[in-house]
Amino acid sequence: MVVPEIKNSEEFRQLIGSYFTTIKPLNDKTGCCIAEIKVSNYCELSYVITNMLKLCALALDHETPGISNMARDSSIDIALILKVVMQLLPLDEIEFMDEINKMLIMNPNSTDL
Repeated sequence: MVVPEIKNSEEFRQLIGSYFTTIKPLNDKTGCCIAEIKVSNYCELSYVITNMLKLCALALDHETPGISNMARDSSIDIALILKVVMQLLPLDEIEFMDEINKMLIMNPNSTDL
């Protein structure tokens, strides 16, 4: 994506708004934000959460009898967990930071910002 030349702070705000899309602020006074994952229904959401919990429990203590039995009795869908993690990566924001970096390296003496 080509970043247009920025002439004022409002253009900069608009540019930021087009890139910073991974987290969205809550409309309350907590200062917290929301990161979303896409699922097709409640069953898939339950499946994702269950697999994340199994993986975490197994990673914490694979020697605990209950955990070891759980791991043997049902497989953990690592691919699903990795897909969810990929959804949470702030790719737009990373691209924006790269564009800002290019602007500053290519024109370090600019006073436009």
